[in-house]
Amino acid sequence: MLPSSLKNILIADDSATDRKNLSLTLQKFGLNVTAVNSGNEVTIKAEEIKPDAIFLDVIMEDGDGYHACRTLKRNDVTSDIPIIIVSSKSNRVDKMWAKKLGADAYVTKPFTDDDLRKALEDI
Repeated sequence: MLPSSLKNILIADDSATDRKNLSLTLQKFGLNVTAVNSGNEVTIKAEEIKPDAIFLDVIMEDGDGYHACRTLKRNDVTSDIPIIIVSSKSNRVDKMWAKKLGADAYVTKPFTDDDLRKALEDI
């Protein structure tokens, strides 16, 4: 069961297809979703809407997810927002690097509904 404190989610992914798939799955969970298409955009939007959690892709053209994660965790306004990395990069080093930068969970693409639910439950 998802924590009751989770209501508003922010997604950053430069793939329209991945943004849509992730958004639809999270909406099925009863969550409100805002989606942006870059790491640079997510840092601005997160300060504006203060979501309950952020899903970040790693590889994006306008600001990658690792840089966005580091920026969000260093900002006093956004540092407490849980970050879930959602990436096709699946090796152990990528997961360790995400954790070092402050990510709270890591989901590998392609993901299942259960993968996303577990990540949300674990944050």
